[in-house]
Amino acid sequence: MRIVSLHSIDPGVKIGKTVTNDQGQVLVQEGVSLSERMINRLKKLKITFVYIEDEESEGIQPVNAVSEETKANAIHEIKHAFGALAEAGNISKSFILDRLGGNFKKTVTNILKDARENDEAISLLTDTIGHDRYTFFHSLNVAIYSLAMARELKFSPEEQMTVGVGALLHDIGKTEVATSILQKPDKLTDEEMSEMKKHPEYGFEILRKCHELSMVSAHCAYQHHERIDGKGYPRGIKGNDIHPYAKIIAVADVFGAVTSNRVYSKAILPHEAMELLFTGAETQFDLSIIRAFRKTIAIYPVGLTVILNDGRKALVVQQNKINSERPVIRIIEENNEKVVTPYYVDLNKELAVTIVDTETTLSGDEKKLVNRFYYK
Repeated sequence: MRIVSLHSIDPGVKIGKTVTNDQGQVLVQEGVSLSERMINRLKKLKITFVYIEDEESEGIQPVNAVSEETKANAIHEIKHAFGALAEAGNISKSFILDRLGGNFKKTVTNILKDARENDEAISLLTDTIGHDRYTFFHSLNVAIYSLAMARELKFSPEEQMTVGVGALLHDIGKTEVATSILQKPDKLTDEEMSEMKKHPEYGFEILRKCHELSMVSAHCAYQHHERIDGKGYPRGIKGNDIHPYAKIIAVADVFGAVTSNRVYSKAILPHEAMELLFTGAETQFDLSIIRAFRKTIAIYPVGLTVILNDGRKALVVQQNKINSERPVIRIIEENNEKVVTPYYVDLNKELAVTIVDTETTLSGDEKKLVNRFYYK
């Protein structure tokens, strides 16, 4: 199985991983060969990447640090909470979250359990789009990323729990924002952006009244859009005035947003997103947190085609936990010709060999990457 850009494939290619729409309905089932009509349909739905099966990628299977069962249960809990809050009156919102607080803690416990047992670099590329499911998946992904950083930074179990719950609920204030704003495909007007920037305050007001949840989790929701140079929102606080947990969630939030298909923006790949984070190091994000994140994330996901400094082309087949920037790869092309018998190279052992490019990419245009800091 390999990851390819939808814009680079031809009819007849076989899908390796089921593609779904914003309601979770199947668009193309795993194993189906794409027709030209199917490809055009997926393009209209702004699907960016797909997993395909071909001879060169035979036997390559992505391994997830968090099980599908855990993710499905988490999505159910998040969807239930967001739906209940959207329909509730102001008085009952905190009561609802108090009732659901134990479920969120159980979700965090399950994520941590999977991560300990699987010990894999995190890779959460998604094909889903649309406001509803994007919000649910994004909340889960931010929690998984945040917990990975908390573990890397040697947080205590209690601290990890607080970070995880805060991350799961960091966007809960969006239940107070009009769907027309959340789903708008174009850049928001000044008035709409002003309303959007209130969602951290809305989230704080909901969470701070919950007896079942830590007040720190409420501050995670309040501060996840603050930046260390003071140019974030809603209060414009900076540096050490921002809670360390909120700084973690800020990194996870941006990474999760730009690597997912959204109604107003196409996804980019993890190594591009990491480059984006480093452009904001020490101005928007804490450098030590970005470095911790880099150690936990699959910079080059399994199935990605990469170009090496000696011109060879390869597929990523396995992550190196010690250094995610140097995975195990399968060489499929050298001297501009396909190799008869593909062979493997562990980049963590062959230090003179480096990845210099990827076949599937946004474009490598730094301006486009910098512009990705505009997101909701």
